[in-house]
Amino acid sequence: MKKKTLRLTLCVMMMALLFTVSTMSAFAAGDVAGAIENTWTDAQDQIKTVVDNVVFPVIDMILAILTFVKLGTAYFDYRKHGQFEFTAPAILFACLIFTLTAPLYIWTIL
Repeated sequence: MKKKTLRLTLCVMMMALLFTVSTMSAFAAGDVAGAIENTWTDAQDQIKTVVDNVVFPVIDMILAILTFVKLGTAYFDYRKHGQFEFTAPAILFACLIFTLTAPLYIWTIL
């Protein structure tokens, strides 16, 4: 029993020693935050152009399609059950309005 405990203890100690020897401390060489800020200021115009001309129109198109599809299914549900469910089309429409107007103010927030 003592041999087994001693062997296990030696094994754990060896693993701990290997772990501490194989790890390496990583230190930043300089001002990392400054480098990130400089990169952002260099690429800011390109990022704004891509987001304004590609990302927002794609999101707007998807939300517009989803809004009209949901309005159509809500209408057919109204004809079938006699009750118009307006919550989902209203939420999609609000999101569409938000994303249509977002390029006007999103860059002042960021």
